[in-house]
Amino acid sequence: MKVKKANYLLVLLLSSVSIIVSKTGNILLNVEELYYQSLTVNLTTQQIERIFEVQKKIEWLYYIIVPIVILIRTMIISSIIYIGIMLFNYGKIRFNLVWNNILKAEFIFVLVSIFKIAWFSFFQTNYNLQDLQYFYPLSVLNIIGYKGLETWFIYPFQVLNLFELSYVIYLGFQIGKLTNTNTDYGLKIVGLSYVPSLLLWVTTVMFFTLNYS
Repeated sequence: MKVKKANYLLVLLLSSVSIIVSKTGNILLNVEELYYQSLTVNLTTQQIERIFEVQKKIEWLYYIIVPIVILIRTMIISSIIYIGIMLFNYGKIRFNLVWNNILKAEFIFVLVSIFKIAWFSFFQTNYNLQDLQYFYPLSVLNIIGYKGLETWFIYPFQVLNLFELSYVIYLGFQIGKLTNTNTDYGLKIVGLSYVPSLLLWVTTVMFFTLNYS
């Protein structure tokens, strides 16, 4: 019961940190101004102002959606890895303990936004909206660049990054401890449960991007 309560507190903490970092980034990187400039290509000033008015009125939804998305995402990943643990017959492991480790691992991805803010604040100070949208620090996409690349290739090249690798290694280490084995066995469980699920997700995103772009 204590672990379950701690998990919900972690969801709230992760949501709060994610929202704070996101809002800070939007302010420091002038995201609203960049959106405004991109919309002027196809819309009138009145139409753009109306869009921003509606956006501000429903902004409160963002604070509700973020924790819900985090809750659903971590529960799904926890379920996948939990099934992987059960298939390997590593004894009776409490689901909430698996979920707890997943929630802790999710903080790795908060660093992505922090790196992004730092990059565009100090290194690439001349940027547009597309640069912000497609930038993913320490990823393959940053090496090859998004310009001239087919749209449906962008997401998979974003997913191939050192943060995702760190996430997998951290989970492997924690699952190894949880199953009283070692990191190698933990990585084996993660590699045969989470990684295929991630590949399936990436393939699905590529399919829909290809068909609707």
